[in-house]
Amino acid sequence: MPVLVASDLDRTLVYSAAALALTMPDARAPRLLCVEVHESKPLSYLTETAAGLLADLGDAAVFVPTTTRTRAQYQRINLPGPPPKYAICANGGHLLVDGVTDPGWHARVTARLADECAPLSEVSEHLMRAGDPAWVRKHRIAEDLFVYLVVERELLPGDWVEELAAWAARRGWTVSLQGRKVYAVPGPLTKSAAVREVARRTGAELTLAAGDSLLDADLLLAADRGWRPGHGELADAGWTAPAVSALPERGVLAGERILREFLRAARSPR
Repeated sequence: MPVLVASDLDRTLVYSAAALALTMPDARAPRLLCVEVHESKPLSYLTETAAGLLADLGDAAVFVPTTTRTRAQYQRINLPGPPPKYAICANGGHLLVDGVTDPGWHARVTARLADECAPLSEVSEHLMRAGDPAWVRKHRIAEDLFVYLVVERELLPGDWVEELAAWAARRGWTVSLQGRKVYAVPGPLTKSAAVREVARRTGAELTLAAGDSLLDADLLLAADRGWRPGHGELADAGWTAPAVSALPERGVLAGERILREFLRAARSPR
């Protein structure tokens, strides 16, 4: 039976220029491969070593990119190795099969959101009111599923995210702070649900996962084995679980370590 590997992308496997600064001293910086360009500017990278590991992983397992990015944002990324047959975008709102949205899956997700949590319009309007133009740079609705702000993080009031999270939780939504983005995502909109659907379709009996943010926690808990890097929301909170390994590596080198762990587990699933 195949092994399924579901991994978050940003700050887990691929890193922006800002995220590279987490732990990459200039004198010992590894060679990098650019995997995303937007408006003629390079945006995201992984190390050349990680690129080779990812290509090997595509031969050893069913690799499923599992991201909060919109479909358009995901499709800007050009990962090494064979093109993934499955990809999960918009935090589970879209399941791509050979690059095309599965309409049945999306319909099931949207029906569940309508039944189980406050509407997007209410949350979006609250973020517009609660954010201060002094530190909010952008307000975006993603795929008509969730909303996020791009902020000047150093200017955020110390308790603002916690207050927003409490307000959102009462309405069935989750708040996550990742880099310069504050996400508000419906609680039922999860990566884990989409990964379980891919596991069902592929017949996978072992699921491996990795991620760094609060929005990855459900994915890690649902997997048979999971890994989180030494940076990010989960690391900052000291979050762990019995089947989840907290790695010491931070930054782009954590991506290499995660891919090595994926390969080792996929080749020796017992």
